[in-house]
Amino acid sequence: MASDAQEVIPFDRLGRGDVARVGGKNASLGEMVARLGGRGVAVPPGFATTADAYWRFIDAAGLRATISDALADYGAGRASLAETGTKLRAAIRAANWPEETAKAIRTSYRELCERIGRPDADVAVRSSATAEDLPDASFAGQQETYLNIRGEAALLDACKRCFASLFTDRAISYREARGFDHLKVALSVGVQAMVRADKGGSGVMFSIDTETGFDRVVVIDAAWGLGETVVQGTVDPDEYQVFKPLLSDDFLVPIVGKRRGAKAHKMIYAGAQDDSPTRTVPTSKAERAAFVLSDGEILQLARWACVIEEHYGCAMDMEWARDGEGGALFIVQARPETVQSQREAGAFRSYSIGRTGARLVSGLSVGDAAVTGRVCLLESAAQIANFVDGAVLVTENTDPDWVPIMKRASAIVTDHGGRTSHAAIVSRELGLPAIVGAGDATHVLHDGQEVTVSCAEGDQGFVYDGAAEITEKMLDASELPATRTRVMLNLANPAAAFRWWRLPADGVGLARMEFVINNHVRIHPMALVAYDSLTDSAARDEIARLTEGYDDKPAYFVDRLSRGLARIAAAQYPRPVIVRMSDFKTNEYANLIGGAGFEPHEENPMLGFRGAARYTSPRYRAGFALECRAIKRLREEMGFDNVVVMIPFCRSTAEADGVLDVMAQNGLRRGEAGLQVYVMCEIPSNVILAPRFAERFDGFSIGSNDLTQLTLGVDRDSEDLAGLFDEQDAAVKWMIGHVISAAHDSGARIGLCGQAPSDHPEFARFLVKGGIDSISVTPDSFIAVKRIIADAEQEDS
Repeated sequence: MASDAQEVIPFDRLGRGDVARVGGKNASLGEMVARLGGRGVAVPPGFATTADAYWRFIDAAGLRATISDALADYGAGRASLAETGTKLRAAIRAANWPEETAKAIRTSYRELCERIGRPDADVAVRSSATAEDLPDASFAGQQETYLNIRGEAALLDACKRCFASLFTDRAISYREARGFDHLKVALSVGVQAMVRADKGGSGVMFSIDTETGFDRVVVIDAAWGLGETVVQGTVDPDEYQVFKPLLSDDFLVPIVGKRRGAKAHKMIYAGAQDDSPTRTVPTSKAERAAFVLSDGEILQLARWACVIEEHYGCAMDMEWARDGEGGALFIVQARPETVQSQREAGAFRSYSIGRTGARLVSGLSVGDAAVTGRVCLLESAAQIANFVDGAVLVTENTDPDWVPIMKRASAIVTDHGGRTSHAAIVSRELGLPAIVGAGDATHVLHDGQEVTVSCAEGDQGFVYDGAAEITEKMLDASELPATRTRVMLNLANPAAAFRWWRLPADGVGLARMEFVINNHVRIHPMALVAYDSLTDSAARDEIARLTEGYDDKPAYFVDRLSRGLARIAAAQYPRPVIVRMSDFKTNEYANLIGGAGFEPHEENPMLGFRGAARYTSPRYRAGFALECRAIKRLREEMGFDNVVVMIPFCRSTAEADGVLDVMAQNGLRRGEAGLQVYVMCEIPSNVILAPRFAERFDGFSIGSNDLTQLTLGVDRDSEDLAGLFDEQDAAVKWMIGHVISAAHDSGARIGLCGQAPSDHPEFARFLVKGGIDSISVTPDSFIAVKRIIADAEQEDS
């Protein structure tokens, strides 16, 4: 009948233009079913009730006046929010369905059951408000979803509960804050075939980095069972990051991030004897130790995210599920991302942390700010009266009931959840720093304790005891002048690499491999090579824990190192990223897990067994082979052919020849597959024999600290000689000027990576006047140095 068609519509007859009829969620499902199925995006079938069905239900029960009067009493202060919500939900739940509306829902449900071949099929029943999922409002979790609903009676009851959820306390307060007229917002119900994710897995996916706004990665969170645990933040999920520009090549695996979550429990379907259609159970040890998704599945979902983003023309927030019986993947929701995509591109704040107290807890960081405040530890949202404005909210996890408290907090810390949990999503929308998945924050922190919450140090967020030193800078890269001299970045921390993607840098002039090893690998490579013969039992136990899931221990090193470097390479792709092979000193190598037994004791490690000398030595040659394997994987398997290799502390041309030979033996031959190899210029012999080094390398990077130390004979770490250590000494400047000319005469590129141009504008002018090709600086000094260089070039022209 005509009324049926108006009140219930199959997904494949809906599209983006139907938000007023079925809300953003259901309009989007219809859009994908109708228009993206042909491009391979799988969406479970279903149907939606319309806004007309909602209003017919409201009017048949005479509820308009009830709603209007109750909200008027709330607005006038005659009733509390809780009293108002309870009254309206009860009135809706008690109302009867108009027969024509109920018949239309039953008929559509039977047709869906026939289509999927299952009588009394289990379905997901989702709320879709006609004002939700708009580009500037997330409505995150404001209305309810009911899973594993079977049978006509249960479906009609679930639909009515969805209508009632339009008047939860949180939904009322959210619309009040956003200025939506309550009586102009209707509720559509989406009824969708359930994916047996209770036996498979599910999660959330964004087509943009949720913390930095970096728009060239897909971020996927995954957990076992139904996806509500990920959305609600009650589980610590796996997290995967995929670099979008390289997804078009089927032979590449551009997964730049892969973190295994604890996944302590999962939501599954309940049995017939249970009161609720779902229940939460612990996961097995095998499930906790395994990744939810294979690499192939990660790439498939990421490709779907790109298709969906391209179709909608904006960054997207999606939910996915995997059927545990057939293994098929499905997209079950898609809506515009509402935080990072709304940020202005030019200006942004940068936070840095100085001296801190003891580190108390850590977790995943949300945002990039840092704040100090006093802890307010709450067990439930019902304790709102105990919250102190401006406090740091600490709790196990949040749901939409917590939003009124979250709005009053200065920062948020939760025991559970990932970057796509409710706490993370709402914190981003509110502009609050948050740490999620901290594990034991509610046990370690206590009420009234003064702490610093830092999300300014990359992917990991930290809570420090007391008030730390916080420096805030406003950076504006929107109107920087162009320069002939390339201005590049010094980056070491993969966790923070995406923070700087908005800077108009010319690439990365120095990516320090040893920092990635120290923070992302943590294990001495030789301890992995010789794991079976390790005698240090404590080191063996720690290595076993860190490498769980790796039958081949050295593969752990290659995997972790290549992914860490991939994040740095992705941040500047396709611009060049110069990766310096490891340059630890022996005392620093010894501090890695299992490292003490592989390093000699040296009185002066600064001038000892470091740099190129290690790479051909029997002491470390097998470890260097792992570094080469990681670079080869990074360039050839992951696709980051913008990576340039750089050799540090190379004392002689004979040493250079030996290193290049070992690299070639490990699949890294200079010139093949476009591989360029640079050398650090930090020893006087590099300057004196620059033409001969240029025959062996494609470029030089001046390390001003070591070159100054070795030119002047000054220990750069000596406090007594600090006044003599000066990069602007005439002898050092002669060295630099000479090697710039020699490099150019030999056809090699040359740059400088050091702090001096950041600290001394006159030194930057000296480099520009000398004709240096590039200057690489720390991200926080990039804008200032770029302007100095532009002025120097103008003076020199």
